[in-house]
Amino acid sequence: MTFLYPDAFDPQPILIGPDLMLRPLAPTDHDALAQAARDPGIWAGHPARDRHRPEAFAPYFQSLLDLGGSLAIIDRQKDQMIGCSAFYTDPDAPSRLSIGFTFLTREHWGGDSNRAVKALMLGHIYAHSSEAWFHIAPSNLRSQAATRKLGAVMTHEGMIDLGGGPQRWQCYCLTQQSWQASG
Repeated sequence: MTFLYPDAFDPQPILIGPDLMLRPLAPTDHDALAQAARDPGIWAGHPARDRHRPEAFAPYFQSLLDLGGSLAIIDRQKDQMIGCSAFYTDPDAPSRLSIGFTFLTREHWGGDSNRAVKALMLGHIYAHSSEAWFHIAPSNLRSQAATRKLGAVMTHEGMIDLGGGPQRWQCYCLTQQSWQASG
């Protein structure tokens, strides 16, 4: 599924922070991202629990490339890929710039990495919009908690096709004001 973005929005920027760099995901990143995704624990609370397996990861990787807004997350100190995230838009509300399809290696859970990734991505979104959106599967409790920790509020549930057919998603909105207050 390819998403349409507002004209002035670059869905694949290079974003650099003190410890992390986000850059456009490329076909040559398959092996490095598969290595980052190989831990079954990453996917334990996720609807696609088998993404650590090569046969399940390959179509997922292709779908990330097809999104048009996927970014590789690089640990700058280790020069190592530690996950990915993506910009996309809600097909039912194309003006809503969204962040999703994010995963990090477990080494980067519970610390500052998720917030650092989101800070870079939210800074990019807030240059174009006062809201950022997240769509999370009802069963993905870890992602729901992490998104609320950023200051996002669940506004509604909806059936949305983000690729792979319509599914139920919890829709969270994070305003620029709420993000700044959560800092």
